Amino acid sequence: MLELAKLRNFLEQPRHIVITTHHKPDGDAMGSSLGLYNYLIQQGHHVKVITPTDYPDFLSWMPGNGEVIIYTDNVQQSAELVAAAELIFCLDFNTLSRINELGELVRTSHALKVMIDHHLEPEDFDDYRHWDIKACASAQLVYDFIVNQLHHKELIDKDVATCLYTGIMTDSASFKLPNTTSSVHRIVADLIDLGANNATIHDQVYSNISEERLRFTGYCISNKLEVFHEFNTSLITVNKSELEHYHVETGDTEGIVNYGLSIEGVKLTAFIVERKGKVKLSLRSKGEFPANEICKKYFNGGGHRNAAGGESTDSLAEVIEKFKSILPTYKKLLMQ
Repeated sequence: MLELAKLRNFLEQPRHIVITTHHKPDGDAMGSSLGLYNYLIQQGHHVKVITPTDYPDFLSWMPGNGEVIIYTDNVQQSAELVAAAELIFCLDFNTLSRINELGELVRTSHALKVMIDHHLEPEDFDDYRHWDIKACASAQLVYDFIVNQLHHKELIDKDVATCLYTGIMTDSASFKLPNTTSSVHRIVADLIDLGANNATIHDQVYSNISEERLRFTGYCISNKLEVFHEFNTSLITVNKSELEHYHVETGDTEGIVNYGLSIEGVKLTAFIVERKGKVKLSLRSKGEFPANEICKKYFNGGGHRNAAGGESTDSLAEVIEKFKSILPTYKKLLMQ
C-alpha cells in the first residue's frame, strides 16, 4: 500500500485525475465524487468525474455536475481519460465489478488508485485505501480524507460542502440510520458552517420529483405492497410493464423500499423490480437483522447490515418466491 506521506507529496503537483463511482450512482456516490472534484480543482489538478452509467436528475443540480462524463455515452473519451490519468479515485465502491466495463480500464491503468469507501470486503486493486465500514457515507470519509489526512480544511468551500452534505444526508436516510453518530452530526454542522444550505439541499433531493414518479410511488404502496405479519416483513414488487406504464426513469424507484420499513412492527422490507435481463432487489432492515447476509447468500449481492442489494437472472416470479421461501429460516431473528 502507498504511504499517506507519499500520496500527499504526489498531490503537491498538478495531476491528471479521474474520479469514478459505482453504476447507477446514488446521492452518496455523486456527492462524494463531486465534493472531491470541487476540492481538487482548487489546487490546479486536471480532474474528470466518470460515472459508469446515468444517474437520477434530482442529483444533477450539484456543483460540478456539468463536467461529469457518463461512460456509456462517451466510451472512447472515457477510455482516453483513464489511460492518461496519473491518479484514479474510486469512491463508494470496493470491487471493480461495480463499475461495469469501466472496471477493466481502471484495473489495467498504470495510474495510482485510491479507494474511499465504507462497504464490506474490499477487492485488492487499490494503492491507497481510506476505508471504514462504520462510516455512514463515503462522503463522510471524503470529508475526513480532506480535513484529517490532507489537512486542507480551508479548501472546503461552499461547493465542496454542498456536495458532501448531500452524500451524507442521502446515505444516512436523512440522518436517521444507526450509524449517524454524534461525529457525523458534528461533520454535518461543520459543512453547514462552511456553506451547505441544508434546507435547499433537502428540497432539491426530496421535493423536486415529477408527477409521474409520485403517482408511481402511490401505485406501489396502494397496489403492490404485501405484509407478512408472521415474519415482520413487507414486500413491494414491480414488473417491466408497470415501469413502462409509469414511464419510470433512472432514480424514480429511489426510496420506495423504505416505505415498507415504516410499517409498525416490520423489521425487514424488500423492493424487487424487474429490469432488462435481470431482477434487482433492495433490502432494508432494522436493528441487528442482517439484510446483507440474505443478499450475499441468495442473490449475488451484499452491502450493509441494514441496507443491501442483490440481483438475479431468474424470472421475477421465481425471485419473489425465493425471497418468500427464505423468510422461515430467519423467523426467529425477525420476531425478536
